[in-house]
Amino acid sequence: MSADEVCVVKKSGLFTTIQDAGRKGWQKKGIPPAGVMDEYAFQTANILTGNDGAEAVLEVTMLGPVLLFTKPSVVAVTGADLQPSLNNKPVDNWRSFRVRDGDELSFAGMKKGARAYIAVQGGFDGDEMLGSRSTYVKAGLGGMNGRALEKGDRLSTARSVSMLKRCSRLSVSLIPEYGGETVLRVLEGPESSAFTEESLHAFYQSDFTVSNDSDRMGCRMEEAPLVHRESADILSDAVDTGTIQAAADGKPMILMADRQTTGGYTRPASVIQVDLSKAAQLLPGETVRFEKVTLEHAHDLLKEQRRRLAALALASNNMQSCGFMETLE
Repeated sequence: MSADEVCVVKKSGLFTTIQDAGRKGWQKKGIPPAGVMDEYAFQTANILTGNDGAEAVLEVTMLGPVLLFTKPSVVAVTGADLQPSLNNKPVDNWRSFRVRDGDELSFAGMKKGARAYIAVQGGFDGDEMLGSRSTYVKAGLGGMNGRALEKGDRLSTARSVSMLKRCSRLSVSLIPEYGGETVLRVLEGPESSAFTEESLHAFYQSDFTVSNDSDRMGCRMEEAPLVHRESADILSDAVDTGTIQAAADGKPMILMADRQTTGGYTRPASVIQVDLSKAAQLLPGETVRFEKVTLEHAHDLLKEQRRRLAALALASNNMQSCGFMETLE
């Protein structure tokens, strides 16, 4: 850990972990990528604080922590609206703001979305293992001793900052909406023919309810419309973040950041990459619908998102206003 301390954890929140873009290249060894659940909120938080896309952030689940800052810094909160406050005065999501020594960041409670992201200029430090600081609790890897944050933890920045970045705010047009019915666009899976035509039709026409059993490993659904022609089992094969599996009970489960690397259940579909952030923000009891799209359309959506993020990063680095971001005094 770096000696450049930035804050102390006064309260840990429900489940707050250090995460970055995840461990790349280790799935062949059976090690999941872990990393942030909502990549869009993660990248935006880093851009707002002047970091590159690889810097670690705090991923906050549903109930936020209380952080006491021990030096001046630039901070941004993105993702779920957990009603952040600085010294008991509300601050907006999706913007950066300065903190001083002795300032306290807290959260009033969940309003919309499931996961918020806290970034600081310089990025959060953490135990780097296999090329990533991401916390994978099941194996005790990365982050703060491989666990969620606890009261009394002292957090440092990964790199020193010589000059604080000018603050900025994301354009309203680029801020996602959470809650209500969420449409997740999907690609047809390799075992779609393993299900009856009637049940596949129901899969794309039905509203699903997010289960209370959902976590960083998978987003589970309550309803079970999928009916197998024969068995739900297949020879174990590779799975990815966004892969949808259906076991014998017919209930779809979207595999997420802490998923296994292979699976032995049929795969009717996969959530496209740009919609994984929406899946990450689903709360138990919320409604989901699946919509099939083409691979070409999924690629076009991903290219457009990357173009916008690149434009945001350029504007932030040059401290200029643009159609996607407003710089602040």
